[in-house]
Amino acid sequence: MRYNRFLSADTQFMKASEIRELLKLVEQRNVISFAGGLPDPKLFPVDELSEIAKEVIKEMGSKALQYAPTKGVTLYRKELADFLYRNRGIRADPEDIVVTVGSQQAIDIISRTLIDPGDVVIVEEPTYLAALNAFRVRRPRFVGVPVDDNGMKVEVLEEKLKKLREEGAKIKLLYTIPIAQNPAGVTMSPDRKKRLVELAEEYDFLIVEDDVYGLLVFDPNIDTTPLTLLDKSGRVIYVGSFSKMLSPGMRLGHIVGPRELIDVFERAKQSIDLHTPSLTQYITAEALRRGVIERNLPRIREHYKAKRDAMIRVMEEKFPKSVWFTRPAGGMFLWVKLNANVDTSELLQRAIEKGVAYVPGKSFFHDYSGKDTMRLNFSYPTVEQIEKGIAILAELIREALGSS
Repeated sequence: MRYNRFLSADTQFMKASEIRELLKLVEQRNVISFAGGLPDPKLFPVDELSEIAKEVIKEMGSKALQYAPTKGVTLYRKELADFLYRNRGIRADPEDIVVTVGSQQAIDIISRTLIDPGDVVIVEEPTYLAALNAFRVRRPRFVGVPVDDNGMKVEVLEEKLKKLREEGAKIKLLYTIPIAQNPAGVTMSPDRKKRLVELAEEYDFLIVEDDVYGLLVFDPNIDTTPLTLLDKSGRVIYVGSFSKMLSPGMRLGHIVGPRELIDVFERAKQSIDLHTPSLTQYITAEALRRGVIERNLPRIREHYKAKRDAMIRVMEEKFPKSVWFTRPAGGMFLWVKLNANVDTSELLQRAIEKGVAYVPGKSFFHDYSGKDTMRLNFSYPTVEQIEKGIAILAELIREALGSS
């Protein structure tokens, strides 16, 4: 039985996540993995969550184990709104929040409800590949804007916006991770953030701000102001998650935005899964009320900073001088560009054979360019694994550059 004839036309645009496919392969081998975006499980507040979960089920089981409103449990949205104000300065009415199954569902809902085929969607180069996959199903016209150490190059964006206006193109939205970007690890400068919001107003498009890493910045001198605080006309749609700060297994994300859009997002979610699991919302509401995440954040930052420092130290010692890499002020990832005619997808198989894995960079580009790039994760492996794995990778890169 062949089923291709039954599939919808949209399925041809559903690309498998290269990271997910790679993790399957790595699981089967004894490999030091820089591939996934996994938090370090040592940082999960297991004891506190265990106690909270027991209390929630015992004392609030009739609600926590029941169906919940699509928009999210009211108690949880109130605690979330308070958390966002305390930690990100965002004043959000609980009714302006939709609770999602991780930030990935948030991006998917936004894509389903805002993008029509042919609409211009502006993305960073590189950008989060799972966001690209969600957007691709809607068949937009992608426009890429490169990043440097100060985030998206807004001056390049402005030139591209001028050309798009001359063409009469319909610019729908811009997707950005302004702080500790995935995959590059870079953070947008204050001047660029301000100008980006101005350009959204001038050229009439929406901004989707993915702030998953906004509270995971190690450098106290880095400005982490969310774009939404600079927005005066309701153009920024804010996406967040507790996967990196609490637990990815809880699968809790959120969208904060103008009420008119939130109502549409809520209707879209109703047709997907009715609502985000009630139990995890009640557990996390109590964790927020008790300050579990805020107490744990300094420990997470210190832990990841040590790992980032270890990775950069070995790279500075062992990588060829022609290779460029970012020095992230936060987050979980570091970006590498070999500056040579080397396809890191082809290099990956040799790396796995030597006992180390990474994510080839081309999947983070809307046009699959960037073949000489790679993303490295430092949050999950131990410092010892980082030192060993980077040394192996450095040797492989030297060999590849010698033959390129």
